[in-house]
Amino acid sequence: MKPAALFRLLLFCGLALLVRLSVPAPAPVVFTDVARQAGVTPVIVSGSREKNYILEVNGSGACWLDFNKDGYSDLYLVNGATLEQLQGKEMPARARNYLFRNNGDGTFTDVTLAAGVPGKGWGFGCVVADYDNDGNADLFVTNFGPNILYRNNGDGTFTDATAAAGLAQAGRWHTGAAFGDYDGDGYVDLYVAGYLDFDVRNPPKPGGCSYHGLAVKACGPRGFRGAPDSLYRNNGDGTFTDVTVAAGVEDRERYFGFAVVFDDFDNDGRPDIFVANDSNPNYLYHNRGDGTFREIGVTAGVAYSADGKEHSGMGAAVGDYDNNGLMDLFITAFADDNYALFRNDGNNVFTDVSYPSGVAEPTIPWLGWATFFLDYDNDGHRDLFVVNGHVYPEIDGFRKESYRQPLQVLANLGNGKFREATADAGLARIPRRSGRGAASCDYDNDGDIDAVVSNIDDRPMLLRNDGGNRANWIEFEMAGTASNRSGIGARVKVVAGGLVQFDHVRAGGGYLSGNDLRLHFGLAGHKRADVEVRWPSGTLDRFENVEANRIWRLQEGKGISPSGYHGLNHAPRKS
Repeated sequence: MKPAALFRLLLFCGLALLVRLSVPAPAPVVFTDVARQAGVTPVIVSGSREKNYILEVNGSGACWLDFNKDGYSDLYLVNGATLEQLQGKEMPARARNYLFRNNGDGTFTDVTLAAGVPGKGWGFGCVVADYDNDGNADLFVTNFGPNILYRNNGDGTFTDATAAAGLAQAGRWHTGAAFGDYDGDGYVDLYVAGYLDFDVRNPPKPGGCSYHGLAVKACGPRGFRGAPDSLYRNNGDGTFTDVTVAAGVEDRERYFGFAVVFDDFDNDGRPDIFVANDSNPNYLYHNRGDGTFREIGVTAGVAYSADGKEHSGMGAAVGDYDNNGLMDLFITAFADDNYALFRNDGNNVFTDVSYPSGVAEPTIPWLGWATFFLDYDNDGHRDLFVVNGHVYPEIDGFRKESYRQPLQVLANLGNGKFREATADAGLARIPRRSGRGAASCDYDNDGDIDAVVSNIDDRPMLLRNDGGNRANWIEFEMAGTASNRSGIGARVKVVAGGLVQFDHVRAGGGYLSGNDLRLHFGLAGHKRADVEVRWPSGTLDRFENVEANRIWRLQEGKGISPSGYHGLNHAPRKS
């Protein structure tokens, strides 16, 4: 090569490198805790801060629902109590559940008492659905003691419909709950997990157990008798019937149930039921289509970990992380045990891919609770959000462990693997808490997924996603007609260029919490998408060339229309 040509080549390469280096890297997508600015600041109570009993260590959850139908999701926080209050030794404190109305400007207003949803006793979980198909989001709350069904009156208030609906029962300790139309009659049914039998009048003496040689007060569930799970069929007239035994889900072993979710894992059009059990094998009930279920957890590969151990199953997330149309499972667990990712291989067979996928090692040091799939950066691949927190306050400083633990984001690389993106997502700079429940929602309608986290004996975190909407997105509000009004169980397929994604509408899962029922899809650089919806009734709707960066309303058999609601700022926020 001649010297002049070589010089020109080197000059071109140098200029190209200089241009590349001068282009700033994309700003990271980060979460910012805006709870104080938003006015979401109650302290969530869970017994004494010393944590003498197992009743005090599990915390509570949160739910998103648009109770007043203004297009902005409102927030319900479940609160606990103290053992002394349940024993009648103390007057009930001001602690109660909280309903915060979304004002549409980034702030919330406490409307609990005006709406009539303060709860009672010791609350644990919540789940949202329109159980009577009247177009209003109703609320079910699980408790230590009688549960509560709040029927939405459509005027900003709720009525306690528990007794009228046939859901009143003797006090049990209930945890997770989920709605799903298992019999396909157009009305959502209800599954409620039982944890264990705990006698507040004669509680066990604190102590007598240890954690890696450290004496602790609140012993774990082993040694207690488990509380039974229940399945209630919706009769379509505002009432429910207990069909637990008849449906074959009677929890004969009395396992310690936590997370519950209805989902169609084998794509046969019928929702199955997954239950994450603490210190016991998990349940997977396959829907036979005749009103009964068959428990297949062991044969499906989700009852135990890859090495045959029982999980201390706390939270459960369902989502299609590999975009193949089959819903996968992620389960959080106790400290010193990795959280588990079960890849759905089809035909009711799952494979534990925790280690090869990269989710195992980052989770081993922590004790996990709430979790959910989300596409936090809108790249078209579902990431994982995880809430951690220990159960023993005595643990601080022991074996370099801590009671307050970090939140985590595990970023989906799009090739079947995840990497820990906690620091990149801004979570490392948020003060650690001992977290429990959490729920996802685009509460400001700006196109990226935010989250609320319920912390034990502390204020919640409201994590606003800043920058996720730099990439394109699309969201759907579902409205069934022949199917249940909430559209729970609907399967949505979104195709944008070569990017193909699937998701199902579900009410339940996570840990004691309920994500927004609207579906969100990141579209990366694509500005339009084709959409296909398979409703629970079997109706198939297709829409082509749907515009991105909007919230759409999908009405079964009647078409697609803009929701009419816009967020605080659809332009990307500066990080």
